Amino acid sequence: MGRAILSSLAISVVAVAGWAQSDNRTVIGDSNEYLAAGATAIRAGRYDDGIRLTNLGLEQDDSTIFVRAAALANLCAAHAAKGEADLAIERCDESLELNPGNWRAYSNRSYAHYLKGDYSEALTDVTSAAAIAPEAPQVKQIQGLLNERRLRPRVTMEDRR
Repeated sequence: MGRAILSSLAISVVAVAGWAQSDNRTVIGDSNEYLAAGATAIRAGRYDDGIRLTNLGLEQDDSTIFVRAAALANLCAAHAAKGEADLAIERCDESLELNPGNWRAYSNRSYAHYLKGDYSEALTDVTSAAAIAPEAPQVKQIQGLLNERRLRPRVTMEDRR
């Protein structure tokens, strides 16, 4: 279940200038090679490399607020994919401080809250993501996870006896 979400966490691809924006990812015209390489590594499932490269890219002062917000959302996705929910939430919080309209950060933070079992927080974040990008596949997947969770019968200790 989690593996499917991990492969589709909302990654913002940071690439060289001139690459057009598509519907399912953010492509930011930026020449920060570390951020571009970090995004590529994260998308390939090489989370530790992606985190290291993205952090190196963030150390450079030449990125715009939107590029930094995208890079932080990528870090959030990588940490969530590694099961590091608290670190993921911190990076998404930072991303959303820079760009409150970043649906990817809401989506990724929703998944991190889901991992922690904070389902009400996860629902709040996925609702925010859906208000911005209702057709995003990642948003729909997290909504599905939360719906499955809601529909599962609760098993109490008494039921187990």
